[in-house]
Amino acid sequence: MLSKTPYKVLCVCLGNICRSPTAEAILRHYCDAHSLDIVVDSAGTSNYHPNKAPDLRSQKHAIKRGYDLSTLRARQISLNDFVEFDLMLAMDHENFENIQVLMSKAVRQFGVGRIRAKIALMSEHDPRFTQQAVPDPYYGGADGFDRVLDQCESSSQAWVNIFKKQMKAG
Repeated sequence: MLSKTPYKVLCVCLGNICRSPTAEAILRHYCDAHSLDIVVDSAGTSNYHPNKAPDLRSQKHAIKRGYDLSTLRARQISLNDFVEFDLMLAMDHENFENIQVLMSKAVRQFGVGRIRAKIALMSEHDPRFTQQAVPDPYYGGADGFDRVLDQCESSSQAWVNIFKKQMKAG
C-alpha cells in the first residue's frame, strides 16, 4: 500500500484553520521523526478561509508544543485531491461524509480507476480516542485547542505505526 513514493496524506476539516492544519503539522512531525517518505497536507471541505493562516489560537497552542503552523494556508479540498492523495483523514464524522460526497463526484469526473484516495477518520486507529471526532475548537475556549493537540498527537502516532507496518509488509 505504501509502495508509491512518496505516499501522500491529506488532513481534512471544515475550514482548514484549526484542526486540519494542526493535524498536518503534527502528522508531518511524527512521519519525519520516523524517517517516513510521506507528504502531509491539509484542506477544508468549505471555502470559508481561502489562503488564510491558521487561527491564531491554534498557532499559539501549537507553538507551545513545538509545532509551527505559521506558514500553512487554508485551501478547499478539490476533486483532483482524490487522484493526488493516497489517504484522506477526516477530523470528524461530518467531514467524513462530506469527503465521501466529493469522492463520488471525483469518480464521475475521473473514473474509479484514477482515484487513489482512501478515506478514514483521523482517530481510526487511535487507542486513546478510537473513532472519536476531533472536536472543533473554533467557538470554544483554550481547553479545546489543547484537546485538538492531544488528540492529533495520539492519532498521528497511531497512523505512523500503521504506515510502518504497511511499509514492512509492502
